[in-house]
Amino acid sequence: MPQGEHLQIHLGVAQSTQIHSKTVRVWLKRDSGQYWPSIYHAMPSPCSCMSFNPETRRLSIGLDNGTISEFILSEDYNKMTLVKSYQAHQSRVMMILFVLEMEWVLSTGQDKHFTWHCSESGQRLGGYRTSAGACGLQFDVETRHVFVGDHSGQVTILKLEQESCSLVTTFKGHTGGVTALCWDPIQRVLFSGSSDHSIIMWDIGGRKGTAIELQGHNDKVQSLSYAHHTRQLISCGADGGIVVWNMDVERQETPEWLDSDSCQKCDQPFFWNFKQMWDSKKIGLRQHHCRKCGKAVCGKCSSKRSSIPLMGFEFEVRVCDSCHESITDEERAPTATFHDSKHNIVHVHFDATRGWLLTSGTDKVIKLWDMTPVVS
Repeated sequence: MPQGEHLQIHLGVAQSTQIHSKTVRVWLKRDSGQYWPSIYHAMPSPCSCMSFNPETRRLSIGLDNGTISEFILSEDYNKMTLVKSYQAHQSRVMMILFVLEMEWVLSTGQDKHFTWHCSESGQRLGGYRTSAGACGLQFDVETRHVFVGDHSGQVTILKLEQESCSLVTTFKGHTGGVTALCWDPIQRVLFSGSSDHSIIMWDIGGRKGTAIELQGHNDKVQSLSYAHHTRQLISCGADGGIVVWNMDVERQETPEWLDSDSCQKCDQPFFWNFKQMWDSKKIGLRQHHCRKCGKAVCGKCSSKRSSIPLMGFEFEVRVCDSCHESITDEERAPTATFHDSKHNIVHVHFDATRGWLLTSGTDKVIKLWDMTPVVS
């Protein structure tokens, strides 16, 4: 059976919303089994993001003009009523997060600002200027820490009070911008996805600075979701890939790349090492690095390729000859499953209670996947 064949696909989304141009649509499953819009609401400006809370049926919509509009959906999902609007940003709203426990609406904008408002009064409680526009936003209710990932590749951690915030720390591990964040409050682990095609797992709770890299996409990571009960991470990318990662295994940090003027296996000089080239009368070689041990090696001493799943390398990567011999077949066993969504994914939502994954793509199609065969 080809990978992904057992995933059932449905178009539409039950009791959820699609944002398209200046319209908001709520789709309901009819008796026929088909999904049809029950609401078709026009907004004053193009919609850029949204957040929906099923408990309160509160729908927060971010617009290109910087406004956040808040609606309450009726019990039968056939009507949406405007409750209030916030002028949260000076330009496009990038991310919205409604925190029911605090009655806060958190948001980031293209104006390089993070803000939060009281959802009861509509009052602006505070803000913080980020280093770049942010596309990642997560919140930990217990500690009131907010995580903001921006286009520079940096993740900023802020501590929020009722009307003030303070910088806790910043960290950077991506070579591209952060495109998605996912927080596991139980293991106290933060996942960040990036335009550099990689995912990094940051062990916040361990307080040891551990960062585990995951490589399983051929294009930028668009969204991350986490199944707490099975400890599985779901990542979706612009390559159309849906990757389900088993995080219930002991993973290893990738080593830092070592610096050297010559190959640390055969001692051949690299092309910038003029002195050794002159002394040995040898032409300098190009420098590479083994992904397993981190040593600087020449192409001849690293001619082999291997996957190293426990280090996050699900695809084959360059390793030195000695490391290639040391990797066993058991160590090459995959720790992730790969599925093709057959469209360029731009937005994802995972319903852990039903095991459903919603993806929407640049092809303007919404797909609903039954993930229970692989997330269980």
